[in-house]
Amino acid sequence: MKKITAWISAARLRTLPLSISGILTGSATALLSNNFNSSIFFLALATTLGLQILSNFANDYGDGVKGTDNDERLGPVRALQSGAITDKEMKVGMIITSIITLILAICLIYISFGKNEFLYSLLFLALGIASILAAIKYTVGNSAYGYRGLGDIFVFVFFGLVSVIGVNFLMTKTIDFWLILPATSIGLLSSAVLNLNNMRDENSDRNSQKNTLVVKFGKSFAKTYHFSLIIVSFFSLLAYQIQYFGFNNWIVYLPFTGFIILFIHLKKVYNYQNPRHLDPELKKVALSTFLISLLLFLVYYFN
Repeated sequence: MKKITAWISAARLRTLPLSISGILTGSATALLSNNFNSSIFFLALATTLGLQILSNFANDYGDGVKGTDNDERLGPVRALQSGAITDKEMKVGMIITSIITLILAICLIYISFGKNEFLYSLLFLALGIASILAAIKYTVGNSAYGYRGLGDIFVFVFFGLVSVIGVNFLMTKTIDFWLILPATSIGLLSSAVLNLNNMRDENSDRNSQKNTLVVKFGKSFAKTYHFSLIIVSFFSLLAYQIQYFGFNNWIVYLPFTGFIILFIHLKKVYNYQNPRHLDPELKKVALSTFLISLLLFLVYYFN
């Protein structure tokens, strides 16, 4: 029973709503052209959840074996750090999760393109494999990109651009260039969660030579960067809504209630002194992003 609890803890269930925000947003935009496909939707959700859990396992493993997760760290105690799961067990867990996620991705591609459109199938298979590798390489290995300040870029690309535009294309088989706006919005909010995490862990990361953007450029930069991520995210989504709906239907602006929470959150980030106080703010940003994407989906679905 303790082992099961340890694996559930390592999966970090609180991160899962954020991970599917891009799928909700991309699927919502497919509703606008009457191309929503429920089979693709649920398979995309399952695949994304698999990738997020894999990323969490890999992050636990990578930071654990490097000694980054130690007594200095302010967040929840990790599985390897506590000894609840060994590094060998976590490796096996990562392999199994990778296989399951890849199978889900293949099913998603087959449902989307069938036996035809071989080039599209090949492209999305490559994206699936790249996503799995990106989830692992964030903290694992000597060339882990999370230790070189590149995590924000990968989060923006995979949680924003690939997730939103990718699932929309799987349903519509077309590219709408206006999708860069909601994709940017979700990608930036996802990066804000990572930045907040790195602000909280600045001291332990610096001592472990994990060179996040916060470690490289300092607290003042991190605060300005954080404000920029959320403000640009707001205006990106606003521009998309105005482009499609104008101001004739105010109900489509309901998702922006999630930004009210985020703007209040910015005041706390601006005034914080103790990094420990940022931990509850992580939940606020992650759940606000999920709320925005969920409301987008529901508004588009019922509108």
